[in-house]
Amino acid sequence: MSFYSEVTLELTRAEARLGFGGRFGAGMPRTSDGQLLFLQHMLAHRFDPQEDHSRVAIIMNGSPLFTGDAGSGESEIRRWIIENDWLEAIIALPEQLFYNTGIATYVWILANRKPARRRGKVQLIDASTFWEPRRKSLGDKRRDVSDEHRARIVQLYLDFAPGEHVKVFDNADFGFRKITVERPLRLNFAATPERIARLEEQTAFQNLARSRKKKPAERTAEEAAGRAQQAAIRQMIHTLPDTLYTDRKPFLRDLDKAARAAGVRLTKALRDAILAALGERDPSAEICRDSKGHPEPDTGLRDSERVPLQEGVGAYFEREVLPHVPDAWISTARAHCDGKDGQPGKVGYEVNLNRYFYAYTPPRPLEEIEADIQASQARIVRLLQELKA
Repeated sequence: MSFYSEVTLELTRAEARLGFGGRFGAGMPRTSDGQLLFLQHMLAHRFDPQEDHSRVAIIMNGSPLFTGDAGSGESEIRRWIIENDWLEAIIALPEQLFYNTGIATYVWILANRKPARRRGKVQLIDASTFWEPRRKSLGDKRRDVSDEHRARIVQLYLDFAPGEHVKVFDNADFGFRKITVERPLRLNFAATPERIARLEEQTAFQNLARSRKKKPAERTAEEAAGRAQQAAIRQMIHTLPDTLYTDRKPFLRDLDKAARAAGVRLTKALRDAILAALGERDPSAEICRDSKGHPEPDTGLRDSERVPLQEGVGAYFEREVLPHVPDAWISTARAHCDGKDGQPGKVGYEVNLNRYFYAYTPPRPLEEIEADIQASQARIVRLLQELKA
């Protein structure tokens, strides 16, 4: 990044810290893509709801439509625009329209005072097929939007009527709540040679033989004491019963009993290191619980769900999650309640036009595919025979 870019970035961040006292109060997108930043700049200059009716139109690529998860700068900017009911329409343009890029582009149309029939609504227009080939390409620009195509796009926008190339949605249809789904930790434990060997890889166990003393004599003495403690722990573990524990509570009781008998003091870090080395995930094992009896979450099974904003989180969870994983629950430790109704989940917004205009094309019948394969095989055999001849 050049010095000029670094200075510009710091000035932009400083203005963002002013909130809506500056131009970038809604959020900061990632530094590699400033399109939504420029859109905020346009809205700040031409979008005072107290003034006369204003409209803003901007052409951007697909990134600002869906880049960024819930709570990210991009999502928060989209949320600010949509919840303020400023987004009127998004028009998908054909590819290969511009000299230096062939990617898809989109026109955003925003209004600070929507007409009555458009309030609370967003119009999506798929004009990606409205093009004609150029007689001579200019770099990546190989297509043009003719006057007839432009007139058709404008008419679709003005008609505001759902159809083949037009979809109309409520603002909330683009919103979702991201919830964290937890599943309980289930472990079995055994003092097998393979698992005991894994203790050597645990950082807390390795740190016993490491010293931060600066004086060589003190460092040597501390490291020697640590190695002696490591040996005592190894010996203590070998005294554990040769059995497979499918419940952590009895294993911990036997571990503490063995430590007392061996005169070994186990800190929490060492205890956790032993549990990590001797434990393995086991779906049939008992649930591991904390001191209050609550199930402990398994971070390896942690997942997330996107709940449509217009649907209750509880109803969605019971319908979409619990039938598949009955022991799951919505995390409260990682929950956010930034929606107006107080439901859990971090609110996000995205507009994925491809999803709304996707038209399923069924595959060809298997018989046709098989016939093509057989024809290709026959042609290959014929060509080989001609070569041999």
